[in-house]
Amino acid sequence: MAERFVADLVVQRLLAWRVPRVFGYPGEAIAPLVEALERTGGDPAFIPARHEETASFMATGHAKFTGGIGVCLATQGPSAVQLLNGLYDAKLDSKPVVAIVGEDISGPLGGAHQEIGLSRLFADVCNQFVRYGRSPQEVPGLLDQAFRTAAATRSPTCVVLPRQLQEALVPDLHTSAVGVISATPGEPLARVLPHEVDLEAAAQLLGGGRRTAILVGQGGRGAAAEIVELADRLGAGVATSLLGKPVLDERLPFHAGVLGEVGTPAAAELMGGCDTLLLVGTNDPWTDYFPMPGQARTVQIDIDGRRIGTRYPADVPLVGDAAETLRALLARVPDRPNPQWRATVENSVDRWRADAAERAAAPAEPINPQLVLQELSSRLPGVGSVAVDVGSVLYWYARHLVLPPGVNAQLCGTLGSMGCALPYAVAAKLAAPDQPVVALAGDGAMQLNGLAELITVSHHWQRWRDPRLVVLVLNNRDQNGMGGGRQPSNDQTRRRPDVPYAGWARLLGMHGVRVDRPELVGAAWDEALAADRPCVLEAVVDPAVSLAPPDPAFADLRGLYADGAAARKVREQTERTVAAQDVV
Repeated sequence: MAERFVADLVVQRLLAWRVPRVFGYPGEAIAPLVEALERTGGDPAFIPARHEETASFMATGHAKFTGGIGVCLATQGPSAVQLLNGLYDAKLDSKPVVAIVGEDISGPLGGAHQEIGLSRLFADVCNQFVRYGRSPQEVPGLLDQAFRTAAATRSPTCVVLPRQLQEALVPDLHTSAVGVISATPGEPLARVLPHEVDLEAAAQLLGGGRRTAILVGQGGRGAAAEIVELADRLGAGVATSLLGKPVLDERLPFHAGVLGEVGTPAAAELMGGCDTLLLVGTNDPWTDYFPMPGQARTVQIDIDGRRIGTRYPADVPLVGDAAETLRALLARVPDRPNPQWRATVENSVDRWRADAAERAAAPAEPINPQLVLQELSSRLPGVGSVAVDVGSVLYWYARHLVLPPGVNAQLCGTLGSMGCALPYAVAAKLAAPDQPVVALAGDGAMQLNGLAELITVSHHWQRWRDPRLVVLVLNNRDQNGMGGGRQPSNDQTRRRPDVPYAGWARLLGMHGVRVDRPELVGAAWDEALAADRPCVLEAVVDPAVSLAPPDPAFADLRGLYADGAAARKVREQTERTVAAQDVV
């Protein structure tokens, strides 16, 4: 019988947990584990990233796009530090990730080369789950505990494995031996439903509302049919958080779009005029755009009871799975649509959509960035994934890209860290190599880590059944990173160095398209999406295009108007509109 090492035992546990691939950056402290992964012939596969930060983003992206548990590898010291950004992304967006960190310290503790207190380093981001492997006997149970905790808490965990332990021979492990924990891999999460009395109270509250708004977050995934049915029954309008944008068909006439700073006036108007609010799986931080306190009676559904009432007061809290809880509500909520309120919402949505098209068509120098996303909407494949970076591209994505039903879109929503789109796109493509992926990024994100991760794309794409991975780069040469209405400056400290993004892709054996004329944007998308290999579409856009949406027509929102007279005028208009609705 061939010798087995603890590193091989780790790989066996990864296979038992159905981990398809592990993302990391090779180093001495995890060399035995990397070698063990390579001995398996790619099951699970080891995917080397260009940097530990992007490896952790890939693991988080895997969790976001697949619903599984992401895994990343790093060594001690600075390598471990670089994992934090992606792990905090997982923590704040509630995604399960397991970080395995190798440690190789030969000198005395407290002064060894690259020594960092890993327990303290990872304690916050991993919710205090940082465990050290000490003996071969405890490794299987330790890994099982890490995976089960990550799945149950929807958060990252960390396991530290000294190199000497990875290289140790595995003795015969009997479950009855001291220190050996027998565990069965799997994610047996409970079925969670609210109490009957709470469901009845929620149904009564919703049934008594006259102007109902539904705000949907990422927790509403898989419950689109129930949300739409309930909205029709109540005559409600719907809006989504940024993370909830892919949940519902955005072509619905009562879908007001994304709420918040990056969102639409229609969504702000919906919140400003409602008297009843249903929150479904959202932890949206843009509370300035919520109804005024006391304006709306509220029902909140969330699988995590700790989030109930943290963003807006909840009159009836419902802790449970979104789809099942909504089905239980549908059995209780009366059919009382308010056609006048629904018509008001749809008129607001129509105004926004017309205005969005007008804004995208406005002249710019050389290209209006809104036009680039608008042109993608009609061309986006009906299957596949979209990865979105942080920066001005996030605003245009939220307002101008209409996602087809079934297309999965992900972003670093709560942490808001730049540089996530390319790692996410790689994770999405490796998870579904037969489907197209589109990554949306700015030139800042590309210079941060995107150019490097294109090397990763070039290394893998020839094995993909559908080779299409299109990376949009909005090149606005704005060093401040957001554009947003500032006039271009000749000050070199405020202008980002120009880089031939499309040319770099061609140097790597991929396709590259550069467009700087608005009439050619549609043709550029056609070429990129028809390419027989990954493509970088570089669009030279105007940094002076304003990020601010038009002012809401009748929303009374905190912080939206600094001028008191303007706020009073809007409030009076809101009151007149609401009074007219009540009369009808």
